[in-house]
Order: sequence, then structure tokens, then C-alpha cells
Amino acid sequence: MSESLATVSYIGATILFILSLGGLSHPATSLRGNLYGIIGMTIAVLATIFGPRVTMAGIPWIIVSMVVGGSIGLYAARVVKMTQMPELVALMHSLVGLAACLVGFANYIDPVAAVNLSSAEKAIHEIEIYLGILIGAITFSGSIIAFGKLSGKIGGKPLLLPARHWMNLAGLLIIIYFGREFLHAESVSAGMTPLIVMTVIALLFGIHMVMAIGGADMPVVVSMLNSYSGWAAAATGFMLNNDLLIVTGALVGSSGAILSYIMCRAMARNFISVIAGGFGTGGGTPAAASGDVQPAGEVVAVSAAETAELLREAKNVIIVPGYGMAVAQAQHTVNEITQYLREQGINVRFGIHPVAGRMPGHMNVLLAEARVPYDIVLEMDELNQDFPNTDVAIVIGANDIVNPAAQDDPTSPIAGMPVLEVWKAKTSIVMKRSMASGYAGVDNPLFYKENNRMLFGDAKKMLEEVFVALKS
Repeated sequence: MSESLATVSYIGATILFILSLGGLSHPATSLRGNLYGIIGMTIAVLATIFGPRVTMAGIPWIIVSMVVGGSIGLYAARVVKMTQMPELVALMHSLVGLAACLVGFANYIDPVAAVNLSSAEKAIHEIEIYLGILIGAITFSGSIIAFGKLSGKIGGKPLLLPARHWMNLAGLLIIIYFGREFLHAESVSAGMTPLIVMTVIALLFGIHMVMAIGGADMPVVVSMLNSYSGWAAAATGFMLNNDLLIVTGALVGSSGAILSYIMCRAMARNFISVIAGGFGTGGGTPAAASGDVQPAGEVVAVSAAETAELLREAKNVIIVPGYGMAVAQAQHTVNEITQYLREQGINVRFGIHPVAGRMPGHMNVLLAEARVPYDIVLEMDELNQDFPNTDVAIVIGANDIVNPAAQDDPTSPIAGMPVLEVWKAKTSIVMKRSMASGYAGVDNPLFYKENNRMLFGDAKKMLEEVFVALKS
């Protein structure tokens, strides 16, 4: 393939990637967006393999690598459950960071890479290598820790070391110092020492940064690491002088940054406070009120039959899904109940909080998998004003995103965070296994409100009982 044809192919792939991002902005067009992305990536890979920069001797190695990597990807796609998607995404981000590190070291060692470069061009090339490895190392180690937290292998409680901000500042100064040493190195062997030292510090910084972030901020961490992986890919593109990799990385990096901003705004937090860490304890512990204030009211349990009766008599129903629905794999049963209620003339809609689940869009993906109609799946801002006119609001495995303390208690850790106001419905029903707090470890006064009912048990099992009672 000629250089000009490869360039045209890259331009076509870039256009398809942009169209893919546009398609992924709405559930109704997401399949088309995915298709554009697949076609664009196929064109990009073929143009790279058969382009002028790859010799015939290297093609077998590339094919073997693609077969191995593709087989692992196909296996993961078949066996990984929807509840494991957040940690899988974090793991994929780590691979991007690792690739950036390996490419950076290989590019620095490669004697051909810096041939015929002027002193200024050589300095720019080395800065690209240094920054590429720096971003890649932070992305790699941070993503590994995020994987551990999301999968439960590492506790969600933030690890706040004494003087941690001073430690980060010291690490940054050391990285800057060794960056200067790296640029003034007279040989590859002399430059490897500052490069390795920087890499180790960057790896430690990625671990420290994510370990200090609490469980409640993990959706932001996922989108943040998504952005980092994009910039790591862009840095790799600069190192390899590959325009498509630069553009693609910039698209991923900028879109991830925008998504991080949206997540932070949805939690009434700023990005710096997320990086500083400390919000969320990992959840799963029995609720204990903050300070000396105890939740007012009494918990009222409800049965599946009583829940079915409330739904049968309702005209307007709003369902708020959370991570508990994902864990129980209850989305298909939810869809069956939704279809039945709509056939009876009941208006059923879904309210999605921007940070519901463990990653952005987690609930939307689950509901789409169960074939819930897109037009009844609404964002929090579109639905919040409708709760006063709602007969029944059902919360399935969510906690922090429906916590009235965000509005009523200025001392709460989630004070100011926008939440779905389910307590304003005529009756709210919260489905939980127990009275444990949510992932942020914050008490929820919703459980004790007079118009609230608690349906305890596994979400899928209880919803199946509700469905049977509805049809009987």
C-alpha cells in the first residue's frame, strides 16, 4: 500500500471514529456508532499492516500477535458478566498505559528512530518519549488499582497517607529533575537511568492517586482513566509519528475529560477534590448515622404481593435502577414487569442518575441488554420534576443516588449532590438485601420516611415474585 493510500485510509478511519462518538451519544444510535467504530478500526489496522512502514518480514509477527490478542478479547467478551464490565474497562485502560510505556522504551532504544534528526527535533522526540511513558505508567498502575477496587479485591475505603499532597509534589519535582537529566543524557545507556526512575515514580503515583480515591468517586475514576488512556495513546502516536493514533488518542482523551467533568458535576464535586480523594468508604456496612443525629421514623417492610397491588393500582410508575440490579441480573425481569404494566395502560419510565452503577452508562447498557425501550429511559434532569405526580417509585439496588440527605443535611458527605427525588412520589419502594449503606457508606433517611416501603431480598427473586403476583 502506498503512502498516499495509507493516508487516505487514516483520514477515512478518523471520520468514522468521529461518527462513532456521535452515535454513542444516544442509546438509539449506539449500535450504529459501534459499527462505525468497528469499520474505522478495521481500516486503520489494515492500512497500518499493509502500509509502507511495515516490511513483509514483520507481517507474520503482527498476525500472530493479533490472533493471540483477539482470542483473549473474544474469550473475555463471552465470559465477562455485565456486572463485571466496570473492572474490565479499567483493565483495558491499564493495557493502553502499558502499551504506551513499552512503545516509549522501545522507541528510545531503537537506533533508527532518532536518525537524521536535528538537535531540536531530537529534544522534541525525547520529550514525547518521556511524557508518553509518564502518562502511560500512571494510567497502567492507576487502572490496575481501579480494577482491584471495582472487583472487590481491594477495599473501596480511601487510603489517605499523612502529608500525601507533599509526597505527590515531591514526586513531581523529582520527575521534572530527572526529565532534565534525561534530555541532557549523552547516550541511550545514560538516559535509561532517569527514564527508569521516572517510570517507577509514575507507577507509584498512579497507585497512590487511585488508592486515595473513595468508593463513591469510582465512576469518575473510570472516566478519568479513560481520558488518561487516550492521552497515552496520543503520546504513542507522537513517538511513532502516526497521525491516526494522535487523532484517535486526542478524541478519547478529550471525550473522557468531558465525561469526567459531567460525572463531577453530577456529584456536586470538582475534579481536584476527586483526585485529592477521601469520599466513600467502600460501602456494604450497616448504616450508622453521622454525628449524633439518628434517622427519624420507622422502617416499614412490604411483601412482593403488596408491591404488586401498589403497582396494579398506579397510573404513573418510575423505576430507578442501581448497582444492586446489576448484581442480581434482574434487568430482564424488570423489563417483563415493565411490558406487563404498559399493556395495562400504566405509564412506566426509568430514571437514570449519571453516576448510577460503577461506571458511566452502566444502567443504560443493562437496560438496553434487556431491550427496555429507549424512549422511556430518561436522565435525572428530565424526570425529577415528575416525582410529585408519580404513584409508585421503585428503587432497585440504588442508595446514594436517591438519598435525601444530599438536600436536607448540609453536614452529609454527599451534601449538594443532585439526586433522584423518589421520596416525593406517593409511595416509594426500595429493594435491598439489607439495611446496609451504599457504596459511599452514607446513611439514607429515605428508608425511614412515612411513604417509603422496604422490599428486602435478592432483587431478581423478589421481582419474579412481584411479576407472578401481578399476573395472578
